Amino acid sequence: MTNEPHRAMRPARMIDGIPRTLPAAMRAELPSLADEVIAEIRRLIPEYARSMDGVYGETFRMGVTQCMKTFIDLVADPSAPRDSRDAICRFLGEYEAREGRTLDSLQGAYRIGCQIAWRRMTKVVLRAKLSAAVMGALADALFSYADELASLSAEGYRDEQRRSGQARQQHRARLLRLLLEQPAISREVMMEIAEHADWPLPATVTLAALRPVAKPGEAERAAARIDGDILADLACPRPLVLVPGPVAEPRESALATALDRYRIAIGLTVPLNLAADSLRWAQQALALAESRIIEPAPVIRCEDHLVELWLLSDMALARQITQRQMSVLEQIPAHERAWLIDTFEPWLERRGTVTEIAAMLGVHVQTVRYRIKQLKEIFGDAIDDPDSRLAFELTLRVMRLLRQPDRTPSEIQHPFIMAE
Repeated sequence: MTNEPHRAMRPARMIDGIPRTLPAAMRAELPSLADEVIAEIRRLIPEYARSMDGVYGETFRMGVTQCMKTFIDLVADPSAPRDSRDAICRFLGEYEAREGRTLDSLQGAYRIGCQIAWRRMTKVVLRAKLSAAVMGALADALFSYADELASLSAEGYRDEQRRSGQARQQHRARLLRLLLEQPAISREVMMEIAEHADWPLPATVTLAALRPVAKPGEAERAAARIDGDILADLACPRPLVLVPGPVAEPRESALATALDRYRIAIGLTVPLNLAADSLRWAQQALALAESRIIEPAPVIRCEDHLVELWLLSDMALARQITQRQMSVLEQIPAHERAWLIDTFEPWLERRGTVTEIAAMLGVHVQTVRYRIKQLKEIFGDAIDDPDSRLAFELTLRVMRLLRQPDRTPSEIQHPFIMAE
């Protein structure tokens, strides 16, 4: 319940000319009046026709009775307590929020109740032969009272929305953390938390890793702009989002717009229990982009860089393999080593097409033949072994990926031994 004070009810002063017998006469009408109000609300508002059974129906009836009783009490004594009425009006507003409805139906119910109550009150007042001025004051007090009831329910509605929104976000944050745990949690546990989080479990998910590229403090603004079905943690040191299903072009564009202050690496779409793998690949893609091993675009898709991610999934091991595979070249002068490496890779890929290799490298055909002869002398029979050839091809691809982009091959002294 909120602790904010609601506005004071307008009939907080004594209405002159009210005889002492009037409140008692009005109270005598309460039982049948409550029945009439409930029946009319059910007739005119379809949502309440379906929800008036069970505990809520009993609570609603209690609310109608309490609201009318409190009004009569305030007519008799403006200082009469109204705590019970306040609590039940706020509860009715909270209930509407929990049901996912607007306040339109409840406010309509208040108007219907007020109109029926006034018709009944008019008969009582006429029997008491009160003046027109007193009748006007009572009518003003009653309709002002109905506004107050609506205001109290609106307070309850807002409070419940705030509470449920916070709770939903807490459950979603917990669900995101658990989905990334290894080993994966059981589906039964996932389903239970997902229900509390109001997040239907998808068959597949795609993780995206983020890196801020602007001033800090953008997390809250960005979180408010992403689609409501996306789980996100933008406040952690390594921000991320989890997207249900694949990230097609429209979703990618929406992410890029909402997260325009971040570089985005989109992982592969995987089953729910492999979410951590998708995130790991996305984070690796970000790291490769920051090292300029792959193009550092605003949005990077892992599916466009699968070979690079595979070859460099363990950077230290890739360097070790490269160094061991090519260590025999260390005894050759740097400039000659660079030329040999430039020739080795295309020759393995296009073995026998010396003319094409020469054109690609911009050198004479005889130069290519000479380099190939050197390579055969250096590596011997390993060049003709299928397994060794595959190892050489992969090693040369790693060497090419690890070269600094602003240096030519002839400037690289040890392309296979590079600092972390």
